[in-house]
Amino acid sequence: MSTTLSRVNSSAATLTKNRTEDSVTPASGMCVTCVDGCIGMCEIGKSAYRGHEVIYPQPFGVITTAAEKTYPVDYSHFNIMGTAVGAHGIEADSDKAIFPAVNIEAVFGHDKGLKFRYPWVIPGIGSTNIAKNNWEGLAIGSALAGTGLTIGENVVGMDPESVIKNGKAADTVDLKRRVKLYKDYQRDGYGAIIVQANVEDTRLGVQEYAIQKLGVKCVELKWGQGAKDIGGEVKIKDLKKAQMLYKRGYIVLPDPTDPNVIKAFERGAFKEFERHSRVGMVTEESFAKRVEELRKAGAKYIFLKTGAYRPADLARAIKYASKYKLDLLTVDGAGGGTGMSPWRMMNEWGMPPVELHSLLYKYAKRLSDQGEHIPALALAGGFTFEDQIFKGLALGAPFVKLIGMARSPIAAAMVGKTIGKTIDENQVPVYIERFGNTKDEIFVTASDLRVELGDKEFEKVPTGALGLYTYYERLAQGLRQFMAGSRKFALEYISRNDITALTHQAEEISGIKYVMDLDETEVDEILKK
Repeated sequence: MSTTLSRVNSSAATLTKNRTEDSVTPASGMCVTCVDGCIGMCEIGKSAYRGHEVIYPQPFGVITTAAEKTYPVDYSHFNIMGTAVGAHGIEADSDKAIFPAVNIEAVFGHDKGLKFRYPWVIPGIGSTNIAKNNWEGLAIGSALAGTGLTIGENVVGMDPESVIKNGKAADTVDLKRRVKLYKDYQRDGYGAIIVQANVEDTRLGVQEYAIQKLGVKCVELKWGQGAKDIGGEVKIKDLKKAQMLYKRGYIVLPDPTDPNVIKAFERGAFKEFERHSRVGMVTEESFAKRVEELRKAGAKYIFLKTGAYRPADLARAIKYASKYKLDLLTVDGAGGGTGMSPWRMMNEWGMPPVELHSLLYKYAKRLSDQGEHIPALALAGGFTFEDQIFKGLALGAPFVKLIGMARSPIAAAMVGKTIGKTIDENQVPVYIERFGNTKDEIFVTASDLRVELGDKEFEKVPTGALGLYTYYERLAQGLRQFMAGSRKFALEYISRNDITALTHQAEEISGIKYVMDLDETEVDEILKK
């Protein structure tokens, strides 16, 4: 069996493949026989004529991407433990301890003022086309479900209709729309819309604008993400927009104001500009200053999002979040991505999720044992289904309150949107038509949601939002079932003892008991004379 962890030199993400797909050198990813005369279908070959364009996943704007690398340990290396005895958080009565009775609401914040119906959040979707084109479904679906949604970096700077006065955001169209879509559908105070900021956003005063003009209560500082070790990037197909972004202070490659570059673009030598954000320079002094500025501006809750950086940076993140009394710290493991992060970077950079999350628990426990404040923690990095959500909550218990997911919610919203188009065009595919030809027939949550909202309001809900809402409903029921099996009827009762490591390597990394050593003391007590 091959022990190669990475797929090299060919991937669907970069629209490349090997000529001899069954005969590839593992280390280089090259065809065993590379022949003169090949047109260059592999990544090396494509790079020979498209160069830096091949760094990024393609086609830009209509895909989300995540790494293909196989890590030595992942969340599948743990299993969830059930029990036949007792119940936590409910009376141990078979008529009462049923899975629909499991409470999966998450409550957090310095004043316990944030409440989510489900223990997950979308941790940052910004200026990419894939985010903008699906925002209606993401915002409305998240609000109806009562979960959190984070507006990611560069939304104001990328908006041609933003009004910038004296270098600061004075008015916006896109950010205003994104916030409003969520708030209009928010119910009973559940969930939260969060505005994130990178270097450029901070310079533009985006969070101050969001707090003071749009009524946003939650803001998030951003150190990075698990997908890449550089700032955010997008592709720009319009020369005027590239020039506008250059004037707003972004790094735009090649220089859209250079006459030679303009001529090359106009004659079709290249078709896209790259817009890049700057990397932040973290110091405790600047961090403390920014937190104080946001509090003075009126922020009620302040979060921090960090990425798959080295352990010392993780320690800084949780220490600063503790010291300056932040409300949530999200830690994103390597391999993720929602936009167009560099493909090789996505695969070969950063701390993998299980290792990173295990260190986070270790650091949080150390600070807690020292009597220091621990903010609510959120884990991100490839989570998609209820089993992984349970495992993440258990691995980081009692400190982890939420799981961050982005790619899978986007996928659900995109599918819902696409189904809506087929309904409108009377061309529902056979695979889906077996369930019906209308929203009410196809989306299993539609009938209940129609009753809750009323016919008039329900008809306004786009199918992208129905897709996300229905996906979330599935996750919620699945999570309740796992929790009932572990006899944990509220999130606060989930513990590290609710999962077990299937390998000694997973045990060593996480500190979770190996399956054959589980319950040793209790077993001995049961079996002794």
